[in-house]
Amino acid sequence: MAILVTRPHPDNEATAAGLRALGYVVLLAPALKFEAMAFRDESEANYSGIIVTSANAIRAIAPQLPELHLSKLPLFAVGEHTATAAREAGFVNVIVAGGDAAALRDKVLQSARDKVVKKKSTLLYLAGADLSRDLGGELGAEGFNVVTQTNYRMVPVKHLPREVCEGFAADSIRAVLHYSRRSARAFLDAAREEGVEISALSIPQCCLSESIAGVLREAGATQVAVAAAPDENALFETLARALRTRLA
Repeated sequence: MAILVTRPHPDNEATAAGLRALGYVVLLAPALKFEAMAFRDESEANYSGIIVTSANAIRAIAPQLPELHLSKLPLFAVGEHTATAAREAGFVNVIVAGGDAAALRDKVLQSARDKVVKKKSTLLYLAGADLSRDLGGELGAEGFNVVTQTNYRMVPVKHLPREVCEGFAADSIRAVLHYSRRSARAFLDAAREEGVEISALSIPQCCLSESIAGVLREAGATQVAVAAAPDENALFETLARALRTRLA
């Protein structure tokens, strides 16, 4: 019996390793595919800091960092995973928020109060092509000038791997892990395309946030569990509870 991970590559490999260390069998079905976009800054702005809501933004800009001279600026990362990617890419002043966009906004505002960055200064927001929250607008309302630069996109994967379809057909998948609203929607679309949607929704759906859980509930899932905090350890704990509940 396997746990299905819908997280995109390469982060899904780290998730799979963590699950295997806990004794789970793992199947991978990345619902979104990462595509980097070249960073072209035509604003000529004098940035005081950078905000990042995904490690994918760091991966996309990393090859250009030597020529952009951004790595010494304060970088506000949404959570520790993104912060680790930033440090590995060469950023030297990384400030970590609590795991979601609201916490990141609050961290920037707190840093302004602490004089890390100045209110009304210009921040560079390295973002994906599809935004679930207008973080730039929220910070703009607080007096910052936010320049949003799209430097990557996540493209839906239209088909599930054959072994995953066979796993649903054989009732050998125990639960599904979901990491974002977009990947949850893409997974549902792919499951529907493959004709395994009913089987896919009949097992526990473990979600990183309540927002993601809403996508699964709207699709008809009845066993939806939400992590107590937006981090992977909390999600793994949610998975364990969901499986215990199902066996009870």
